[in-house]
Amino acid sequence: MDLRWSIDKAWNWYNARPWIRGCNYMSRDCANRIDQWQELGFEERLKTTDEELSLAASIGFNSIRIIPEFIVWLKEHDGFMERFERYLEVAHKHKISCMIVFGNDCMPPKDEALKRLTLGEQKVEWGYHGGRKVSQHGTFCEHGYHLLDEPEMAQKHYEWVKEIVTKYKDDDRIIMWDVFNEPGNSNRKSMSLPHLKKFVEIIREINPVQPITVGVWGADIDNLSEIERFGLDNSDIISYHSYGELKIGVEVLKKLKKFKRPVVNTEWLARCMNNNVQEMFPIFYLENVGCYNWGFVAGKYQTYEPWNSIWDKYEKDKNINWDFTKWFHDLYRPSLHPYDPKEIEIVKHFCKLADEEFEKERNNQ
Repeated sequence: MDLRWSIDKAWNWYNARPWIRGCNYMSRDCANRIDQWQELGFEERLKTTDEELSLAASIGFNSIRIIPEFIVWLKEHDGFMERFERYLEVAHKHKISCMIVFGNDCMPPKDEALKRLTLGEQKVEWGYHGGRKVSQHGTFCEHGYHLLDEPEMAQKHYEWVKEIVTKYKDDDRIIMWDVFNEPGNSNRKSMSLPHLKKFVEIIREINPVQPITVGVWGADIDNLSEIERFGLDNSDIISYHSYGELKIGVEVLKKLKKFKRPVVNTEWLARCMNNNVQEMFPIFYLENVGCYNWGFVAGKYQTYEPWNSIWDKYEKDKNINWDFTKWFHDLYRPSLHPYDPKEIEIVKHFCKLADEEFEKERNNQ
């Protein structure tokens, strides 16, 4: 049975809430997502999260996109479920909803990926995007590795998705289920397609009040891969990633709007590549496109550094028009001062306009 939302239902849901805007979130004291969700250090990190989400709310953000860590759920099940609940509650206290991501094909090769499955103290390598010298954002010939590649672990992933969606299927603190991050990336192509299909099947059977989405991450909308096409065809709300300059971003958005559904950009902001707040944020507001930039406060995860693949490409072509004097992602310094105060003023301005317009329209109904 096809339980995909109709276009009318998708728009009714989308228009019933203020313009969605926020960031992909991890607190500045987390080295990675194990750090974000494991028991070790969680109390201190949750205090940091409370502080930072208060700041996010103060500039007008009303949502965050977060990626729970499967291995923590597997190793510390009961504690993870309790901590997940507390995370949602802290966000809700600041009137911030959460988009929840399950699968993720943005992965390094097997040897490196297996090193990342150990709980406990998480080491940081400084000067590298993601805090690791060998990053999933590097340049590799082989495909990335995922625990989903192991049949027993795939079944555990299905249980993970089912448990969380079942528990929170009627909870308005969760705004959307982002079923799979960048499916087919890291040279994985269609390797994760059976798992993506199973994730979608599980969530559709539960039939939550929240919509589901699977983000398009490539710029060539006219020639989507098999797995991206499946994701797009099974999304209630269209979502996509775009780190390119304004021209590319507008062209991608125009093509996605042809599907007649609400559109949300779930990853953007790459200043080095000329994808910036000054140009992109007003476009998202004007076009009524939800948006989640990558990162908030710079910290151990170091997403202000360029992807390792950016450095690789520069070594091959020194004439690329990229500006390495600028931060890649993130909006605030560890001091909680803005990276660029002018960016924050733009964010505040358009968030305020959007909320005023939403209230005016609601009062006129």
